[in-house]
Amino acid sequence: MKSPLTQLEQLVLTSKSKGFLREIGRWCFFFSILGFISILLFVVVAILMGTVYAPMLDMATQAQGISNMGTYLMVVYLLAAVLYIFPVIYLFKFSRKIKEALATKNDDTLAEAFGNLKSHFKFIGVLTIIVISLYILLFVFSVFAGSLI
Repeated sequence: MKSPLTQLEQLVLTSKSKGFLREIGRWCFFFSILGFISILLFVVVAILMGTVYAPMLDMATQAQGISNMGTYLMVVYLLAAVLYIFPVIYLFKFSRKIKEALATKNDDTLAEAFGNLKSHFKFIGVLTIIVISLYILLFVFSVFAGSLI
């Protein structure tokens, strides 16, 4: 009887599977390029919020007693860009490594490719859990604050 590890080591990719992986690699490359463009747009918007639109935002929010709104928005957009860059890089690395692995038929490169894909989804998954948790906390806080009024 073979151990599960030995069975996994004997996994063979059919030509159909390789074709699917090749296509997945192309789509991941496409989405990673879109991600890099989005990050660039986040940075541009952050700079605009902190410089060009800051005086207008300050005038609009002064009545509410809020100052430096442009700076706050700039920081938020820059943080979003920094946070977003990690999954995009993992996706880009996967697309490049899967292409290389299929061209060279190298198992180690294939493992690196899947490692990057795993890291991409792990990052997105943890980020999703954090955002859902923040939404739940915001909801609970809103209900609590609403009951005080």
